[in-house]
Amino acid sequence: MRVFRPSEGRRGTLVRAHGGSWTGGSVAGWHDPCADLAGLSGWNVISVGYRVAPAHPHPAALRDVAAVVEWATTRIGGLVAVGGNSAGATIATSVALALRGRGHAPVAQLPAHPPLDPECRAASYGRGDFPTRTDLRNSWRAYLGRTPVLDPPATPWHTDDLTGLPFSVLLVGDADPVVDDVRDYAARLVEAGVPTRLHEFEHMGHGEFLRAGDSRLRAALGQALRDISARDTARGGTRHHGTAPTKEFP
Repeated sequence: MRVFRPSEGRRGTLVRAHGGSWTGGSVAGWHDPCADLAGLSGWNVISVGYRVAPAHPHPAALRDVAAVVEWATTRIGGLVAVGGNSAGATIATSVALALRGRGHAPVAQLPAHPPLDPECRAASYGRGDFPTRTDLRNSWRAYLGRTPVLDPPATPWHTDDLTGLPFSVLLVGDADPVVDDVRDYAARLVEAGVPTRLHEFEHMGHGEFLRAGDSRLRAALGQALRDISARDTARGGTRHHGTAPTKEFP
């Protein structure tokens, strides 16, 4: 893992998983945007070099990221949240499910544009050219392996029970192929009584977290983390006034 510390203040620690379709990516490849996020948020950001498929199918990545959440809770203390982008965001949602109700459960989850349906059935998967429905289905097959393990779930789509999950901040662009998945997940979280924010960005596709220079997505993540450190996450707290249109649900 690689730890990024803000120059001023330590409001909490975000444990995050990089993207890469569960089969690639690295802490080195995600170095600059993670450093930027630490500066924007005032939080420690821990980028996890989890094991990747197909050599290591689910739940290997989940276990790696969950172990770092536990390490951060016991060794660093304070607020600890879990997040990621793209495939890493999917891993973050499964970590939140696996750890809910435990002593080292994260106080919040912040998945950015996660693919959530292994079958990629939503209409939004037919829009745009990255990632394609075919590519994501192939990546899901590699990630789940020949004999899929559904306990612990690899995605919220593998469980009907979302109660007890932590405060959730979901981020996605309206031009992203996974946008319907994220909208559906937000609705399911609300139905389960989970305090939830949905940030949906206009004219944004799938690769925004890695954008060089200023990024609307990273700015919204930084603001969300600052908000978490300033509020009681269990009650939903105040509304967001950041850089993206936001829906917030009690």
